[in-house]
Amino acid sequence: MAKTFPALRIAGAILGAVLAAATAARAVTPDDVLVVGQIAEPRSLDPSAVTSLNDFRILVNMYDGLVRYRPGTLEVEPALAESWEIADDGMTYLFHLRPDVTFHDGTPFDADAVAFTFERMLDPGHPYHDTGPFPLSFFFSVVQDVDAVDPLTVAFHLRTPYAPLLSNLAYPTGLIVSPAAVKAYGADFASHPSGTGPFRFDRRTETGEIALVANPGYWDGPPALAGLLFRPIADAQARADALAAGTIDLMVEVPPDRIDAFDADPSFAVYRQTGPHLWFLILNLREPPFDDVRMRRAVNYAIDKQAIVSDVLRGTATVADGPIPPAFAWAHDPAVGPYAYDPAKARALIAEAGHGDGVEVRFLVTDGGSGMLDPVAMADAIGRDLAAVGITVVTETYDWNSYLGLVNPGLAGKGNMAEMAWMVNDPDTLPFLALRTEAFPAAGGFNSGYYTNPEVDRLLARARTTADQDTRAALYREVQRIVHEDAPWVFVANWQQNAVASARVQGLRLEPSFFLLLARVGKD
Repeated sequence: MAKTFPALRIAGAILGAVLAAATAARAVTPDDVLVVGQIAEPRSLDPSAVTSLNDFRILVNMYDGLVRYRPGTLEVEPALAESWEIADDGMTYLFHLRPDVTFHDGTPFDADAVAFTFERMLDPGHPYHDTGPFPLSFFFSVVQDVDAVDPLTVAFHLRTPYAPLLSNLAYPTGLIVSPAAVKAYGADFASHPSGTGPFRFDRRTETGEIALVANPGYWDGPPALAGLLFRPIADAQARADALAAGTIDLMVEVPPDRIDAFDADPSFAVYRQTGPHLWFLILNLREPPFDDVRMRRAVNYAIDKQAIVSDVLRGTATVADGPIPPAFAWAHDPAVGPYAYDPAKARALIAEAGHGDGVEVRFLVTDGGSGMLDPVAMADAIGRDLAAVGITVVTETYDWNSYLGLVNPGLAGKGNMAEMAWMVNDPDTLPFLALRTEAFPAAGGFNSGYYTNPEVDRLLARARTTADQDTRAALYREVQRIVHEDAPWVFVANWQQNAVASARVQGLRLEPSFFLLLARVGKD
């Protein structure tokens, strides 16, 4: 196996001058390269090893999965698998693969590559498991084994029926990596990524930019653009300034106070799309004061979520009411409703919990991140509301990647509450990964606040093994009601995602998945 990826280097040489100009000059962007303003550098370019939408927005343009979401929906359609069959007992999924597909390194895509991708994640004894970590392998924890039946047929054998499997396979954790590249580079695979997607990795610059070049042999047709450049600009206002100056073509997660100005300027186009998003505060249930449910309910009553949505987010979101986003209309219970803004009730609960003379909490905040909206301004508003009911807030602010490294391993000994946002693909995803007892960080999950309720555990286990959607819906609604009462989080906002692009950008659409799919995007 040659380690130089010759095909990639040739493509990179063709576009090298253009991408270098886009990187170095920081002037008006080239006609055949789309420059995207990202919220941060990607943590990794290995799809098995990341959790952040910031990274996913790059990776979905480099890799493919067996299936993908149909444009404009969260319904699954074929991708690297042309078709599939599900056994009557729901325990085996048989996928028939697309022929004549190659990875960017020139090696063939086949059933062995699929098996390698998932075994690497799921089998601690796999020879390349130590190229991880694999934080979202939870998505596939019910997979017993993956069997390459023949070069173009692969079977997933499950331990139990698992309703979200296809949806999870469409998520970036299910993107297929080149076994040859992983074997060649080992733990450094993320610096030499190889998928089957519409764009190939070219390079990562010293400033953290990711340059991709078109894959002309892409199985789903060549991209419209010659290349993509993902430029990290952590400050949202600075991203907006760069777009206004023409040094980037597209930005996501636009500051709410800039939307109207871009909307009124014919040089730009504003894009909006609803999707399953939740912005919330994780409360640390392991330590005082939020080990007491009265204090958890008190902060839910104390925070004026509608003011945050209206004044801070300028109407780009709605008030949240629980862990099942209303975008999943079939599984969401609107009757539960959000916690009302009721400072008097909050003060009464605080006094009842023995903190009538005041209490101090440590609040972990990020200055930006995937789906985090306007986290510093939101934290300021939350701090003022809590101070008004006798809770003194001590805030610590971190950049996004440092923040994830601090919060994801759990809040014990670090803070009493922390900001978080999730964009999810199924009602199962967020509660399963972040609210189950078995999802405590020590077990590899994202239950950073240590919430535990055996009934919620039971309902979630049943919901994910139930094929009938009406039955699943009833179970998720019950989860929503219980979690609302237990209040392990403060449910703040469901975001309507947005982006702004130069009017020269053609063919862009935002997806309910929150991914940024750029294969069909061009520039006039």
